[in-house]
Amino acid sequence: MTGRILGAVLVAVVAVSGAANAQTMKKSASLGSVRLSHDVMADGKPLAAGTYALRVSDEMPAKVVGQTLDESRWIEFLQGGKVKGRELATVLSKDALKDMSRKSAAPAPGTSKVQALKGGDYVRVWVNAGGTQYLIHLGSH
Repeated sequence: MTGRILGAVLVAVVAVSGAANAQTMKKSASLGSVRLSHDVMADGKPLAAGTYALRVSDEMPAKVVGQTLDESRWIEFLQGGKVKGRELATVLSKDALKDMSRKSAAPAPGTSKVQALKGGDYVRVWVNAGGTQYLIHLGSH
């Protein structure tokens, strides 16, 4: 009996250890780079004008009522390999993209565009990474 319990504990420890290693080994997805022409606010913090590499963070956002975890992701803005800021992005479904595309053309696959939104209070970074659309809304500074 003691051998079975010890065996079960050992299996549980190995399973948890394997899951933890899979999490730490997960790589962030690169989304290319964008140029911000003026200072903005990202996640409530200032982000200076400049060119940034974008990547999808391994950190998952808190679940929002009415959305799945796949519909939003943290996007990191990097310069010199260091995270300078981050913002929550909306990940568009194909149906949502159809509705958006009526009003504004999506960027070509593998590209992005930066748009000042009506009134100049917000900047939208729209990334098309392999057909997956990421919309990142930044506040004007």
